[in-house]
Amino acid sequence: MIICVYLQFTMTSNPKQYEAVKHIFTAYLENKKLRKTSERYTILEEIYSLTGHFDVESLYAHLKGKKYGVSRATVYNTLDLLVDCDLVSKHQFGKNLAQYEKSYGSRQHDHLICTDCNNVVEFCDPRIQNIQNTVEDLLRFNVTHHSLILYASCKKENCENKRI
Repeated sequence: MIICVYLQFTMTSNPKQYEAVKHIFTAYLENKKLRKTSERYTILEEIYSLTGHFDVESLYAHLKGKKYGVSRATVYNTLDLLVDCDLVSKHQFGKNLAQYEKSYGSRQHDHLICTDCNNVVEFCDPRIQNIQNTVEDLLRFNVTHHSLILYASCKKENCENKRI
């Protein structure tokens, strides 16, 4: 079982951002002729109160801890909808459980994963954006998204599973 060290729940830190994602999600649900349930909006709001990555089980436990009447199936199904409408990104880091993060208004970033302790570190390098621009300009592709994941062994003294 993976415990993501970045999982933090806070009050919705940006009400304007939440209103924007709520509007996008509502339009998506209407376009797909899906129900606009309070459970779906609760899950959306909780996700947008997060910082960092999370997995389904940690989100479900958090919702249960707040006494929300949301089933595990509703969490899974709502996450699928949020990924489909680009409000949440899904990552499969190695053989580990899928992890998610909010994507609306997030800066472009990539991931570095410790192969010993599974620690996830986000980083941003402007050279990657330059590569995307080159691909678009010279090769005439329209880059819609990218994913770069580097796997390495961290050099932390407190790495939980450091290989000797």
